[in-house]
Amino acid sequence: MAFENSPFRYGAQQPTGYAGTQVEVDQGLRTFMLGVYNNMVVGLGISGLVALGLNMASVAAYQGTRPILTPFGQTLYLSPLKWVLMLAPLAFIFVFSMRMDRMSASSARTMFWAFAAVMGASLSSLLLVFTGGSVVQVFFITAAAFGSLSLWGYTTRRSLSGMGSFLMMGLIGIILASLVNIFFASSALQFAISVLGVLIFAGLTAYDTQKLKEMYLYGGFDGEMAAKMSVNGALTLYLDFINMFQFLLSLIGDRR
Repeated sequence: MAFENSPFRYGAQQPTGYAGTQVEVDQGLRTFMLGVYNNMVVGLGISGLVALGLNMASVAAYQGTRPILTPFGQTLYLSPLKWVLMLAPLAFIFVFSMRMDRMSASSARTMFWAFAAVMGASLSSLLLVFTGGSVVQVFFITAAAFGSLSLWGYTTRRSLSGMGSFLMMGLIGIILASLVNIFFASSALQFAISVLGVLIFAGLTAYDTQKLKEMYLYGGFDGEMAAKMSVNGALTLYLDFINMFQFLLSLIGDRR
């Protein structure tokens, strides 16, 4: 979801793509980024509520820390429906990417919230594997790390464009390694994948934040287009957050 490199660099003259005074540019940028973060937070809230709701409907009781599933939970997590639950977010991403250009801002926002709900359903299985306290703890650790990295990406005057290719190569590498580990089930390889995953998505958080800022400043869009791009930006940062959270949970989460 990373955006292409922009020729805009901090410290250079005001981008010619945006007509307006520096005050108007700064105000527009703040409004744009606030829209990105607001949409992202709403998306995370939707995902959390859906995950919690499905977990409550799926678990009848706990035997020690081991969950005893209801008939609904058995259907959801133990039948072939579990593959639909796992793959549905990926299908949403493809649809979102193909239709984004033709959507209005309101339609894109609705699509994003629907995606967040589907992602929450997919993430609900984590509550069966990890303790609730551990999930909450790792969520707040992720939130603190994400906030710090995104703030750094937004405020730094150093160009992070050189990180893009490196990070995307690393992302492809961990995807391939994860596919290989399905067959080998190596705990050592899974640990290495999780460590690299945290580092890669930490880097992508700062990188994508700076790219969103550059995209707004260089692109010179406003109104409907700015609203739609804030949804696209929210999706980008949402995915960075969710992936960093899952890799951190795999590293330091307490399993049931």
